[in-house]
Amino acid sequence: MGKRIIQQARGHGGPVYRVRRKAFSIKPSYLTNLSGEFEIVKLILSAGHSAPIIKLKAGDKVFYNLAANGLYQGQKIKIGGTENGDITELKNLKNGTFVFNVENRSKDGGKFIRTGGNSGIIVNQGPGYVGIKMPSKQERKFNPDCRATIGIIAGDGRQEKPIVKAGKNFYIKGAKSKLWPRTSAIKMNAIDHPFGGGRGKRIKSKICKTNSPPGAKVGLLRPRRTGRKKK
Repeated sequence: MGKRIIQQARGHGGPVYRVRRKAFSIKPSYLTNLSGEFEIVKLILSAGHSAPIIKLKAGDKVFYNLAANGLYQGQKIKIGGTENGDITELKNLKNGTFVFNVENRSKDGGKFIRTGGNSGIIVNQGPGYVGIKMPSKQERKFNPDCRATIGIIAGDGRQEKPIVKAGKNFYIKGAKSKLWPRTSAIKMNAIDHPFGGGRGKRIKSKICKTNSPPGAKVGLLRPRRTGRKKK
């Protein structure tokens, strides 16, 4: 009798493949209406995020944001300022400024450049847009009213320390519900995966049909192109 292959088991949402809620209980985001000055009351190390998170408070207003490199507990953050860690609208910043946690639309709380050690650079400004060079080296245009945090996200050296033991990597991946270790499909038995069962490494067609059932929908899903890329 067959069993569920890995992608079926993950989609079923069992306890093995379910994300721990505690890892993502804190959601870094801007409040809709921000003004004045906030104090960093706590630095938080979250297992579900690649960068440390800061808790900001001013009176009864509290929100969380990703930490810029060099921030410390007790520091003041200005809304509309131009210093490292300050939150302001893109139209108030000069070309060459490093920014992160950039909003896609005004007041949406921040959607882009949110992983540890990353940042974007403001490269040009024009009528109705601000151009930012993303970590992918491509330029993207944003509404000048979108907010961003000034600086570079902390946590740049997180991948420099060697993991050494396989068990440690297992728990790191498990905190974010990442499957590890991952077994190559062609090394499985035919009962476990559509690519399995072949003698040697004769991989079957990787392009699956659009109407394939969940158990067979593996490989390339609606690829734009196939084959070797000609120069």
